[in-house]
Amino acid sequence: MSDVLEMAAVSVVRGSKTLLDKVNWQVKEGERWVVLGPNGAGKTTLLQVAAARLHPTSGVAGILEEVLGAVDVFELRPRIGLSSASLAQQIPEHETVLNVVVTAAYGVTGRWREGYEKSDERRAFALLNDWGMGTFLNRPFASLSEGERKRVQIARALMTDPELLLLDEPGAGLDLAGREDLVQRLSTLALDDESPAIVLVTHHLEEVPPGFTHALLLRDAEVVAAGPITAVLTEEKLSQAFGLPLEVSSVAGRYSATARR
Repeated sequence: MSDVLEMAAVSVVRGSKTLLDKVNWQVKEGERWVVLGPNGAGKTTLLQVAAARLHPTSGVAGILEEVLGAVDVFELRPRIGLSSASLAQQIPEHETVLNVVVTAAYGVTGRWREGYEKSDERRAFALLNDWGMGTFLNRPFASLSEGERKRVQIARALMTDPELLLLDEPGAGLDLAGREDLVQRLSTLALDDESPAIVLVTHHLEEVPPGFTHALLLRDAEVVAAGPITAVLTEEKLSQAFGLPLEVSSVAGRYSATARR
């Protein structure tokens, strides 16, 4: 298996604040990674680097056999599927659900005068059907519930048949039913051998879908642990990452944690 993503001593510094500190990390084809850590640990910054939307201050970031700083990122980004709150904020409120997805073919967030092939619209429709949004084609994106928006964003992220799929806190803001629906759909995606390499960022252990293979823990911009999921999502390592003694349980691939009494 070749590396889809490789970071060597990657640091990101803004002013006096270090957002990532000498991160070493490799993601290979077929792997499904979850990135966990408390607020401010550096998770979103890590994903921005992986999405070719932020260059490291130092170190080397390799993405899909290209190196940031030595590649045209506008050619690289279509090979990466991204779902994030910041990207969702760029979508015009009046844009229809179908257009939100189909515009990913051109790497834009609003449909203007560009033309699309019928095959593009058919693919967008099929993806929306896969994510339970096929009956919402002509609904304005702004009219959707939070859970519906998240599913549309993931369909959009898959539109270009990416080689790397990055999901930044897709469960944020969802109620229990919405979260469980999303986790089930992400588990199905993870277990599909045809799916790209996946990186999912969250700070809730309960949002880790069954079928994910690896985990990375961050705290204070540094890597606490990285590797196979069962070796990383342990009481010792999660307690270290979150700065709190935790009791961790796992049932049928679903994890949960509570403060140790």
